[in-house]
Amino acid sequence: QNKPKSRPNPYLLLGPPVPLPARLQTRPQLALQVMMLQVPGQPIILGCRVEGTPPVRITWRKNGMELLESTHSTLLANGSLMIHHFQLDGGGSPSDEGDYECVAQNRFGLVVSRKARIQAATVCIFHTHVPILYQPPVGEEGGVARFQCQIHGLPKPLITWEKNRVPIDTDDERYTLLPKGVLQITGLRAEDSGVFHCVASNIASVRVSHGARLTVSGSGSGAYKEPTILVGPENLTLTVHQTAVLECVATGNPRPIVSWSRLDGRPIGVEGIQVLGTGNLIISDVTVQHSGVYVCAANRPGTRVRRTAQGRLVVQAPAEFVQHPQSISRPAGTTAMFTCQAQGEPPPHVTWLKNGQVLGPGGHVRLKNNNSTLTISGIGPEDEAIYQCVAENSAGSSQASARLTVLWAEGLPGPPLNVQAVSVSSTEVRVSWNEPLVNTKEIIGYVLHIRKAADPPELEYQEALSKSTFQHLLSDLEPSTAYSFYIKAYTPRGASSASAPVLASTLGEAPAPPPLSVRVLGSSSLQLLWEPWPRLAQHEGGFKLLYRPASRASFTGPILLPATVSSYNLSQLDPTAVYEVKLLAYNQHGEGNATVRFVSLRGASERTALSPPCDCRKEEATNQTSTTGIVIGIHIGVTCIIFCVLFLLFGQRGRVLLCKDVENQLSPPQGARSPRDPGILALNGAGRGERAQLGRDKKRVDAKELEQLFPPAGAQDPGAPVLCEETQFSRLPLEGFSLLEEMMSEAKAPCPGPAATLPPQDAGPGLLSEGQAPRPSTAPTAQPACSGQ
Repeated sequence: QNKPKSRPNPYLLLGPPVPLPARLQTRPQLALQVMMLQVPGQPIILGCRVEGTPPVRITWRKNGMELLESTHSTLLANGSLMIHHFQLDGGGSPSDEGDYECVAQNRFGLVVSRKARIQAATVCIFHTHVPILYQPPVGEEGGVARFQCQIHGLPKPLITWEKNRVPIDTDDERYTLLPKGVLQITGLRAEDSGVFHCVASNIASVRVSHGARLTVSGSGSGAYKEPTILVGPENLTLTVHQTAVLECVATGNPRPIVSWSRLDGRPIGVEGIQVLGTGNLIISDVTVQHSGVYVCAANRPGTRVRRTAQGRLVVQAPAEFVQHPQSISRPAGTTAMFTCQAQGEPPPHVTWLKNGQVLGPGGHVRLKNNNSTLTISGIGPEDEAIYQCVAENSAGSSQASARLTVLWAEGLPGPPLNVQAVSVSSTEVRVSWNEPLVNTKEIIGYVLHIRKAADPPELEYQEALSKSTFQHLLSDLEPSTAYSFYIKAYTPRGASSASAPVLASTLGEAPAPPPLSVRVLGSSSLQLLWEPWPRLAQHEGGFKLLYRPASRASFTGPILLPATVSSYNLSQLDPTAVYEVKLLAYNQHGEGNATVRFVSLRGASERTALSPPCDCRKEEATNQTSTTGIVIGIHIGVTCIIFCVLFLLFGQRGRVLLCKDVENQLSPPQGARSPRDPGILALNGAGRGERAQLGRDKKRVDAKELEQLFPPAGAQDPGAPVLCEETQFSRLPLEGFSLLEEMMSEAKAPCPGPAATLPPQDAGPGLLSEGQAPRPSTAPTAQPACSGQ
């Protein structure tokens, strides 16, 4: 009853072989079937129908191994396999059960049929010898009785029922026989009493169960009974085109109404749907769309009182092809591609065979898109074969084949000979070769194919070389990396076959200096940041970190860090010291050059308050202030203050406060500096209003803070002036700068004498650029103090 419908796929012919007319094909065509049950001791013939260009050689495989002829089995002239006496294990002889394949081969290639599984038919065995009665042995008239016969056998046995040793009348609509061996009796009557037997039969045997007695009493009491589902639907897994039987037996008084629905709300439909008995749902010729959860509901008539039960139906579909592979012809040295797309439920797994042997990825063979695409690059004569796509899932399998023909032009040269690759340095390899033995006159050049040994073939690249070149130096390679090389000779008519590939690895080298940035976390802690180098771990490498106060001779460290680490924190540092930090990378070839940074922690908390935190990764270059740059910044600031004092001595009411481009003088020129960098010092003055009027953006810092950060040697008073004579540095040229003029109120006294003190913070400034005179209304005529400095 559940036999699948016939399908146009290839099948295995069972029984006497049927001769077929000869047809000329480019490759063998096979026809095979999938499953067979056989009675032990009986002969069996497996037929293999083959169509192809003769001569065609046919062999058989059992469980993947070639089956040799013996007295137990014979290969007939038409290719069929005859097993004289089908047998199971015993007597020292192997069992004939297993998977059989027919193999056909001619001069174009080899193909393998689908597998045919042979199993021995088994006798019917009852799980319980007495049918199960899902009802008290004494039932009431008008009630429901259900018997189930649990039995196993191959093939699945056919079950019938007897009452008092007489077959049950199946024309009685009150008796419902389900395919799974269930007997339902609705509307019980007194004449239904008796002893029931189930009879199971298949090709191997016939079995009769013990009897189960049913007694039907008089009419019921008529009392109200809640709806009850005696037996609900079971979970089923079927294959397409089979029949699904969802059982639902309900009792109650009054008799409940049974209805069906899907849990997902989709309609069940009407095509192929019928109700058997009083509530059993039958779905004929199931499809994948029938999969789902089905709900049986028993409703009390006229009310909303109901009971439900549910079961899941899973419908599987054998693998079938949406796109078959196509036979192709390609010139030697090019790429061939086969595409094979299959569908099924569950999704099928795709396997490729080359002349009957499983083909896996590797070398110049690639499988992509869940094995649905087979790519063969750089094809040669050894790739000419029949390729089969086998799609298989738990519901069945399908196979399709295609042929690859490799085209060769006459008179092509042979492959280049004696190809050698020698490492020259960490980035260079020299490849040499000799010209082919034959057909060398028409060679117009060579093509060298290069790729990393660990990369797939599609990532290779080529370099074209002249016909007179027999060695080539490859550069710009990666250190400590294995490469694969092969060469082809080209003529106007095509390319030669590829030479044998050779491998060579570039030499190793010590790693380059790592990029390092430093972030001040507090007055006594630093955070070091750099990029991780995964390649270091592949070469037994890592990082070494060393640090010291700039005034000391010895470093602390080295601290060894793995190649995957990208940061490290230094704590418990001296807040008054300038630190020198070194970071270097190493591998098995040695240590690379170190990256050095100088960092000052003096006044870190005050600078943090004055300036918001910086993004040290974005402003990496600005944190690289050296001790020399800081001292030069002090020199520039003090010089400007002295010029301001001289300017005041000549009667100018404004005061010089800020020099242009001080930020660029604080450290060696390494790129743009951020105005928010706490590592750069600026002199803040009192200029406000006039600076805003002229649109000039100047940075301001208290000179007392400058003296606190960098006190001069021998100073007795922290607030004492810093004289230019005490700081004599001329390592960096002093660039042009601007002068800020501070306008003092009349109530303020002029700055006294030559003392290098800070001007008042509350005076209104005026901007005096180089060569510009002050406004007559606010100040006497004065000469520019900083001109030409």
